[in-house]
Amino acid sequence: MTATRGGPLAGVRVVELASLAPAPFGCMVLADLGADVVRVDRPGGPGAGRLAAPTGGPLQRSRRVTALDLKSPDGVADLLRLVERADVLVEAYRPGVAERLGFGPDVCRAHNPRLVYARMTGWGQDGPLAARAGHDIDYIAVAGALEPLGRPGARPHAPLNLIGDFAGGGLVLAVGVLAALLERERSGLGQVVDAAMVDGSALLTSFLHGLLGTGLWAASRGRNLLDGGAPFYDTYATADGGFMAVGALEPAFYAVLLAGLGLADDAHLPDQYDPSGWDELRRRFTERFAERTRDEWTAVFADLDACVAPVLAPGEAHRHPHNAARGTFVEVDGEIQPAPAPRFDRTPAGPPAPAPDPERDVAPVEEILASWE
Repeated sequence: MTATRGGPLAGVRVVELASLAPAPFGCMVLADLGADVVRVDRPGGPGAGRLAAPTGGPLQRSRRVTALDLKSPDGVADLLRLVERADVLVEAYRPGVAERLGFGPDVCRAHNPRLVYARMTGWGQDGPLAARAGHDIDYIAVAGALEPLGRPGARPHAPLNLIGDFAGGGLVLAVGVLAALLERERSGLGQVVDAAMVDGSALLTSFLHGLLGTGLWAASRGRNLLDGGAPFYDTYATADGGFMAVGALEPAFYAVLLAGLGLADDAHLPDQYDPSGWDELRRRFTERFAERTRDEWTAVFADLDACVAPVLAPGEAHRHPHNAARGTFVEVDGEIQPAPAPRFDRTPAGPPAPAPDPERDVAPVEEILASWE
């Protein structure tokens, strides 16, 4: 695999220590933008001796890969040789592990003062929980991002691992790396980026905290404007078992929604923003959406500005006409996956490259170093 895909980060060299989910996603974003990312696996593959990390698919695309035993002096020495020529190091160990193994920030800075040392953890580098294990659901729970999700009277429901691992984790990590690289242009020095999923998940609730501060958010879940409490911001089952998403918040769009549903002339409908009538509105909307299939409702609203869309499964989203026209999904090595985002008009990156095979595509450290001269 070559490192000449172009893009706004072309020429940026990233060393990624193999891990699970959030850090690989952040490094995927950097690679998508053109960075030359080299993943350092354990000898025997990225999952050797622990919960196996996926070795293919989108999170591992557009990388080169080498293998080092970071518990041996020789492996650490080779890693530090890479660090000397890199711009960024990304690790996702628990606090103190990298220091104990001999490649913590102080050691790496001594080899390369310009290095951006990015650390991806759940709880952060300090605090009472810093050394504890956890997963996405735990981080978003403590961050206050899980409790609001769900129907009235029901348990909070985790939205996959999108909030903690990917949005609050990997994406915030990538933003931190980019900010540190930009600051380095002024100072000439790298720095440590402490990216914690609990911090990033809390950051994602900023808008919700604004609503809380102004009294516009009720204490109970599922009874608010944006959490499914409002009937005009919810999903509805269709005759074939599909679903339609409705987001007609503004009165103008709400009027078009009613027209599409054939309810515009119903004088007995409650007012849109009268919560006392929301149960009745939801009942009427539920009945009406159940009369047709998802595709039939999609056709009804295709040319109406009503903020109504079909709920698509991940495996069918690439076939939607809008996504197809924009190239929102791409095929990489026979696999459909999301395309890189955002897009750049002057320095676009090339198409994503397939994930390296951890056995066939392992490159010697000397080969990586030679390409970084």
